[in-house]
Amino acid sequence: MTTKQTPIDPVTLAVLKGRLEQIADEMDATLYRSAFNPIIAEARDACHGLYHAETGATLVQGTNGLPIFVGAMAFAVKAVIDKVAREGDLHADDIFLFNDPYDGGTHLNDFRLVRPIFRQGTLFCWMASVGHWLDIGGNVPGNFNARATDSFQEGVRIPPVKLVRAGVMNTDLLAILAANSRVPVSNYGDLNGQLNALDLGVRRLTELLDEHGEATVSAAFDAFTARADALMRAAVAKLPDGTYSFEDYLDNDGITADRLLIALDLTIEGERMILDFSRSSAPCAGPLNIAYSTAVACCYVALKHVFTDVPANAGCLNPITFVIPETTLLAVKPPKPVGGYTETILRVIGVVFGALALADPARATAAPFGTINALSLAGHRADGSRWVMFSFFGGGLGGNPETDGLNHANNPISTATIPPVEILEAAYPVMFTQWALRPDSAGAGLHRGGVGAVYEIEALTDADVFLLGERGVFAPFGVAGGTPAALNRFTWQSDEGEKSPPLASKITDVRIRDGQRVRLETPGGGGWGDPRRREAEAVARDVRLGYLGIGAARSAYGVALTDDGALDLAATALLRESPAA
Repeated sequence: MTTKQTPIDPVTLAVLKGRLEQIADEMDATLYRSAFNPIIAEARDACHGLYHAETGATLVQGTNGLPIFVGAMAFAVKAVIDKVAREGDLHADDIFLFNDPYDGGTHLNDFRLVRPIFRQGTLFCWMASVGHWLDIGGNVPGNFNARATDSFQEGVRIPPVKLVRAGVMNTDLLAILAANSRVPVSNYGDLNGQLNALDLGVRRLTELLDEHGEATVSAAFDAFTARADALMRAAVAKLPDGTYSFEDYLDNDGITADRLLIALDLTIEGERMILDFSRSSAPCAGPLNIAYSTAVACCYVALKHVFTDVPANAGCLNPITFVIPETTLLAVKPPKPVGGYTETILRVIGVVFGALALADPARATAAPFGTINALSLAGHRADGSRWVMFSFFGGGLGGNPETDGLNHANNPISTATIPPVEILEAAYPVMFTQWALRPDSAGAGLHRGGVGAVYEIEALTDADVFLLGERGVFAPFGVAGGTPAALNRFTWQSDEGEKSPPLASKITDVRIRDGQRVRLETPGGGGWGDPRRREAEAVARDVRLGYLGIGAARSAYGVALTDDGALDLAATALLRESPAA
């Protein structure tokens, strides 16, 4: 792709921005409509975009792609660029495939396809697709192995290799992939969906280049990058100079009960920002580690949540310096396990939010529920065929200076939607016996946290159960006087009665019989502000809606209600005049 500056008028730039984003959006939609597994087709755990020919930097992303993938894909494309530089072997219609979490990936389920785009025999840019495949071997169906101590126990690791060479499919590689999955048909369907999305993207980009020319589109790419850079610098410059430190913890690593520290020292120096994670815990034995590229990607997600006007483009990271040493669990090398990366990146995003709130209290937001609760059930149908159900689940978001947190929402890493109960029940031999909001799960505050959820699932065959979650020990925190939310809770039925995990929200090697159930009760979000400043009628309304019990209304908010839920103004006044317990 040429870097020569070509004058471009604002109208043309706006048109090209919309057209290019539409290409990525259409690629996303193509995959969502053709993928076999519900995590892509329904939850939209995927992403597409365009990347710089020489650096792999993000040029254009769609509006629907999973945010964490948006940040990581630039590292993935750079891994392919480095491979081509070493081997000097690149042709039009090549397609590279890999899932290496240490080389631009996230975890082994996330398969990346990277394709070069040529014009007149010259590499113009790269196009890439990523989607979460349902199973890729390893010790645990679905690959969220809470007790993994190296990557070999998590699945099959594929470095960047050519799936397609000059338009010819490598069927030997397909055979290897199929032989290393419990659900090869599902993976094959997802792969073809990604290939079709790339084909469509190439057609749409070719049409655009034929219409506007390479020089004009290259100039637009340069302008997008420069604008993101300038907007991020302006946003950072508005924050007061200084160093702001924030810490939070992961419950454990799945192997021992020891907590894991995620610590950030955020420094503002004019229009530059330094994110220093050096004080974080060392690499752990279990799967709560992440690679450097993943750590940078989740910082990108956090910054985009805070600075919403900055475009999704590599230029927004130009003013940011990352200090993420290999001595921490945030920059590990192989074969350290990384399959529980979703839990760790949530904590990283949280400490970025926390540190920025110290720099600018107007941005203070209480903690969201902070776990995806990666739950897998697996077994065999009556005909002997294998089934693997993986899903993630919602909870409450944190209260903020303007409003209560959302009930039963997604985590800030994700635009993914929780797969509908109807889809999961249709695809797998399970029945949801409860899918409801969880009372008394939100942190109290002037603006309360969002309410968590209850999911109860009955297995319709004998099934193995695996859970990799968090927030079972360290609750989502409140801010500005708000209180923490409820802890995460998981139980299952057994012949000996109800059981729960020794390490709170992580379990493997559990088997339930046909007709037995598992139950997941997710946290709400933390509260914002003094609960006793919340309007009494708002508290009464929460009780009427079932978000809050009468006892919690009294103890947390100082609001008295009669047995039928009516507000007792006199008793409330007395409660609020007395010191808070």
